[in-house]
Amino acid sequence: MSGWWDRQIVRADELAEQSSGSRELLAFYAQLLRAQKETYEFFRSRKDWLPCGDLEADLPVIREALPALLKTVVAHAPESLAADAQALLQTSDEVTGEMLITYWLNPSDIQFFAKAFLQPYGRWLADAGAEIPRHGSDRRCPFCGGNPQVSFLQSKESNAESGNRDLICAICLSTWEFRRVICANCGEERPAKLGYFHTPEFDHVRIEACDTCGYYIKGVDLTRFGFAVPLVDEVAAAPLDVWAREHGYTKIELNLVGL
Repeated sequence: MSGWWDRQIVRADELAEQSSGSRELLAFYAQLLRAQKETYEFFRSRKDWLPCGDLEADLPVIREALPALLKTVVAHAPESLAADAQALLQTSDEVTGEMLITYWLNPSDIQFFAKAFLQPYGRWLADAGAEIPRHGSDRRCPFCGGNPQVSFLQSKESNAESGNRDLICAICLSTWEFRRVICANCGEERPAKLGYFHTPEFDHVRIEACDTCGYYIKGVDLTRFGFAVPLVDEVAAAPLDVWAREHGYTKIELNLVGL
């Protein structure tokens, strides 16, 4: 699965070169993706070990990879986040383990370090075929129960004109199929309650908002621009989040860089 991580990294590097307002943000995200890839590869290359899906049981192996990611944050993150990473490098295994378990059992999109570190773990769980309790709602990840991070449209059949909709999980980065005209948060289906917004600058990315629950998610249209990478293009289109907040909407899940 290295190719999946490489696509994210290449796209982040590319957009960092093209962008003006989000350049520093994307440059940091590219470095973070590199660290996440290394974490994933660390798990994948372990001999005589497969994750069981019980984080507490997997923790001894997982903790071995944490310092490398923290050092990347120290080297490339904004000053305050880098200071937090430096402090975590000096924290006991018990404290960092508790941080990871707390997030795993009750995920929060404001827990940057736990989310950044456990995304590769969640991805490896899914790729390794581990079994963990499933969530009942189709609006949550069918593998781990995580919130959707971003939606995207793609043509899965040669004769499809408008594209099929999928969601990407914020925790394990898995994708699952989802109905197109429906709120990804509350399930609202009435078109009059569902609104969309995009700008010429981000023609292939749009806000998908719901007036019933007041939440939104960003959608990336690969039928408009096939070279886009949903997780990365979602970060690059940060100005759309500003518009959504100004109009009273709340994001279903903040992305990894806090937008």
